[in-house]
Amino acid sequence: MHNLLKVSHLKIAYGGISAVKGINIEINQGELISLIGSNGAGKTSTLKAIAGVLKPLSGSIEFQENQAPANSYELAAMGLVLVPEGRGIFQRMSVLENLMMGAYLRKDAEISTDLEKMYTLFPRIKERLKQLAGTLSGGEQQMLSLARALMSRPKLLLLDEPSMGLAPMMVQTIFDVIKKIHSEGMTIFLVEQNARLALAISDRAYVLESGEITLEGTGANLVKDPRVSSAYLGE
Repeated sequence: MHNLLKVSHLKIAYGGISAVKGINIEINQGELISLIGSNGAGKTSTLKAIAGVLKPLSGSIEFQENQAPANSYELAAMGLVLVPEGRGIFQRMSVLENLMMGAYLRKDAEISTDLEKMYTLFPRIKERLKQLAGTLSGGEQQMLSLARALMSRPKLLLLDEPSMGLAPMMVQTIFDVIKKIHSEGMTIFLVEQNARLALAISDRAYVLESGEITLEGTGANLVKDPRVSSAYLGE
């Protein structure tokens, strides 16, 4: 298996307070890996450090077997793309302009083909192309955020809490899309509060507690692990 991302001894601190305490994570090409844990465990900090948005205290991050550049824009150009918590769309641009921003760094001739793909994946977006992105519902904004990231043709897609604040039906729609793009070969690193949903679609998962990885294994095994079910599945 081709190793795409390797995080070694990653430490993150905020003003002297240790948020992430020397964790190791590996992601191979084509895998869907999730990071689960309670609020404040350090999940988003980990994701931001990998995406180059947050400077770690120490440790190394290798992407495609090379030391990852520290800048988020260089990482994005290399194919490491983050869909942030809270969606981060361009509110005052139209839906179509947001999608085209996703393809901003591309020079190939297949952008229109990929737009058509997005319309198939997200029919709701197609109906609202001329609308200002800020006028969409929360679920539609989440779809747009995901579609915009896919327009950059990422090698590794980082998803931060995609189900956050969405109605159950919309959560299911988003997760169906995540499953579909993964089945087509997309490598995904998912940070998700809804542990049951995340583990159900993951090849492997890591459990983060107070900045440390306490468990790792296949999604199927962790769902059955009593430590996971009592802490995160409400059983």
